[in-house]
Amino acid sequence: MSKELFGTDGIRGVPGTPPLDDRTLYAVGRSLGKYLLEREQHPRVLIGMDTRESGPHISRQIAAGLADEGIEFESAGVITTPGIACLVRLEKFSAGIVLSASHNPYHDNGVKLFAGSGMKFPDEVEEKLEAEILRYPERTHAGNPEYAALPKLDEDYLEYLRSRAIPGANLAGVNLVLDCANGAAFALAPALFRSLGAEVITINDQPDGRNINTNCGSLHPEGLQRMVLKTRASLGVAFDGDADRAMFVSASGRVVDGDGVLLAAARYLKSTGGLRGGKIVGTSMANLGLERALAGEGLPLTRVPVGDRYVLEEMLRSGCNLGGEQSGHIIFLDDATTGDGLLTALKIACIVALRGPLDDLVLGLKVFPQTIINIPVRSKPPLDSLPGVSRVLNEGTAALAESGRIVLRYSGTEPKARVMVEAEHESDVKRWAEALANEIREAIGS
Repeated sequence: MSKELFGTDGIRGVPGTPPLDDRTLYAVGRSLGKYLLEREQHPRVLIGMDTRESGPHISRQIAAGLADEGIEFESAGVITTPGIACLVRLEKFSAGIVLSASHNPYHDNGVKLFAGSGMKFPDEVEEKLEAEILRYPERTHAGNPEYAALPKLDEDYLEYLRSRAIPGANLAGVNLVLDCANGAAFALAPALFRSLGAEVITINDQPDGRNINTNCGSLHPEGLQRMVLKTRASLGVAFDGDADRAMFVSASGRVVDGDGVLLAAARYLKSTGGLRGGKIVGTSMANLGLERALAGEGLPLTRVPVGDRYVLEEMLRSGCNLGGEQSGHIIFLDDATTGDGLLTALKIACIVALRGPLDDLVLGLKVFPQTIINIPVRSKPPLDSLPGVSRVLNEGTAALAESGRIVLRYSGTEPKARVMVEAEHESDVKRWAEALANEIREAIGS
């Protein structure tokens, strides 16, 4: 069954309008509360948020729904998405709620739900919750509960992260530049690395409720590149708004995305006997260059649909402990159940301290030219059911053969189709991407 509210990463929208209007948010709290009460007598829920100005209001609406179901809840205040996933598991909460729209601008927000395991609820549970939310009548409650964030939770999360540092890695000689995206990592990231002895410079660490992700963070590494080169840092790390992803800049100024991180981590884990499952799990967006570099290490790449939940599902199914996405969501399954930008940054910093510069760790990774075109659409029929799109897709796939790939998909959070083409030659990338984008615009463009 297709979902109306939940996308690949929770419920997204513009605060004050459906699905982030007060009625729906209150219904989210009531519906989650009812679901939890069916499974245990005294459920507890942990709520956290990034730095968007709409977060506190959204939190109060959901908390009101939980309270009216008699659910006990606590607030972690501003914290990363993976911080909630971690704390839910460590502190034995029944569920976790994160208010964030990840890398989106401040005027968007979202609701992400985690089970007590620290993993996102499976599709069938989201479908059950969604049906209950959509049935819910207009809200009727006395008011919004007052509550304060528990500062102890930040330190509990940081202590857990410190415990996951690679033994023997000394960060005292590592000079880091951290781009905190004016988001949830603005205090946690520098605190983590300074506590481990690293020399830390921070940029974009002054959130004002509206500057989250604005020309900074993982989608805009240019400023980080300049600062790494200016300060002659060992490594640069850029987080997104809720810090579930991390992108890197090497000492030479090279941007290293999630594909490069997977290669560096795979090589290290294989060399230490710590790699399980005999393969790496990526998504349809992973670059061909990664696939070929891993093949050179004797490691196959298994691709799954875009979304870290699907990466995790395959990792659990096949017994792998390393997987992730090109966008910087990396799952170290021995340490966490979700992509965690701070954990990823910690692992890479440790590997750099042990094995040398990041440039050397990704040696041999040839990144194939790739482009992604986003096309606003008015509907989402199967893309291969559109005659013009199907025709061009078949032609492009045949022409590229083994030297390239085409991936067509819809965004899970926005009314957009995405065309991804990669090939050995830039001219082929441009030709087939534009041809497919034009066919999609003509058929269903908004």
